[in-house]
Amino acid sequence: MKRPIHECVSREELLRWTGDLVAIPSYSGLPEQEAAVGAYLKGVFDSEGVDCRIVPLRDGRCNVAAALSGTGGGKSLMLNGHMDTVPAYGMERAFEPWIDDAGRLHGRGAADMKGPLAAMLGALVAIKRSGVRLRGDLLFCAVADEEEGSLGTVALVEGGVRADAAVVGEPTGGRSVAVAQKGLEWFQFDFIGRTVHGGSYRAGVNAINQAVKFINALHSRLAPELETRALPLAGESTLNIGVIRGGTQLSTVPGECFVQLDRRFVPGLETWESCVAELREIAESLAAEDPEFKYEMKVLESSRMEKGYVHQGFALNPDDAFVRAVGRGVERALGVEARISGCPCWTDAGLIAHYAGMPVVVYGPGEMECAHTNEEHIALEALEEGLRAYVAIAREWCDQANSE
Repeated sequence: MKRPIHECVSREELLRWTGDLVAIPSYSGLPEQEAAVGAYLKGVFDSEGVDCRIVPLRDGRCNVAAALSGTGGGKSLMLNGHMDTVPAYGMERAFEPWIDDAGRLHGRGAADMKGPLAAMLGALVAIKRSGVRLRGDLLFCAVADEEEGSLGTVALVEGGVRADAAVVGEPTGGRSVAVAQKGLEWFQFDFIGRTVHGGSYRAGVNAINQAVKFINALHSRLAPELETRALPLAGESTLNIGVIRGGTQLSTVPGECFVQLDRRFVPGLETWESCVAELREIAESLAAEDPEFKYEMKVLESSRMEKGYVHQGFALNPDDAFVRAVGRGVERALGVEARISGCPCWTDAGLIAHYAGMPVVVYGPGEMECAHTNEEHIALEALEEGLRAYVAIAREWCDQANSE
C-alpha cells in the first residue's frame, strides 16, 4: 500500500528548511536582500530534481520559479510566497531559530512567511518524490519585496507568468481560506507654515495647527462616509493617522509638520483614484477657506510600486470553483471544514487578482497575529498541516479537467 504523498517529506526536513530560511536574514534594507534565500531554495529543488531557476530583478534581488509539469489536460496552480521579512526590531535571537517547550519555532519570518514557504517547498518535493503526476502544472513562485513595493510579484505579472489559479501562502491559521482583502495606500501630507519666534506668534503660521485642521476634517467629513462602505468578508473602508511630526522647540512657531496616514479601500466600492481624490478634495477645501493653509500630498516612498501599479485589493466569490476546490483540499488534508474569511492585512494576492486576472485565495499555516512581533513563531504541527493541505489543494485543483 502506497503511503500518503505528504509523508514523502518528514517533519525533520520541514523543520530544517524553515529554520534554515529563518537563519538567513532577508529584511528590508539589506543589500541583495533575498538573494541568499533564493539560492537556498534553488539548492533544495536542484537536489530533488525539480526544475527551478533564479529570476534576477534589480539591485541583486531575485525571484525563484520552480515547477512540476503536469501530464496534460488539468488546471494549473501557482503557489506564491515572499522571501523578504521586516527587520528584527526588538526581537532577540531573530535569526537564531529556536524551539520552545510547546513545539513552536521562533524567529523573524517564521510565520510571515518562511514557514509557509517551506511548506510550499515541501509540497512540490513530496509530490516529486512520490512519483505521482498531476494533470495540471504546479508552479512555485517565491518573490521579493512583498513587505514594501512588491517588486517580485509585479515582475512576475509583467513577465506574463500565469496559472489557472493561485494560493498566496500568508498565515491564516491553517483553517481559514481568505477570499477578500482591502486595497492599501500610505500617504504623507506636508503642511507648510511660517516660522517665527514664539513671542511673535501672530506673525507666524503654525504648521501643527494646520495639520490638526486637516485631521479634524478627515474625522468629521470622511470617516462617517467610510463606515458605510463595507463588504461582508473584506470589511469596511478605513483611514488611520499613524504618524504626525512637527516643530523644533517650544519657543518657536513650527513652520513644518507632516502627517502620515494608512488608507484601506474596499474593492468594488472604491478605487485608488477615488481615495486620492477624496483626500485631496478635503485639503483643497481647507486651502480655499484659509489662504495660509498650504500643503503637499504624496505617496510614501516605502509604499510606492512600479509605475502603473498600486496595492489593489480583491474579492473572490466564496462559491467560485477554485474556492470550493481549496476548501475540499483543506478538509481532505486536515479533517475539518475550511472557514471562508477575509484577510485583515494586505498581500500580493491583490496584484495577482487585479493585474494578472487570476482567481486567488490567501491560505497558509501559522498565525498572522504574531507576525512582525517580538514573539513571531510557527508551530511544528502547523508546518506539517500546511504541507498536507498544499498537497491536497494541488491534487483537488490540478487534477480537474480544463473544461470543468
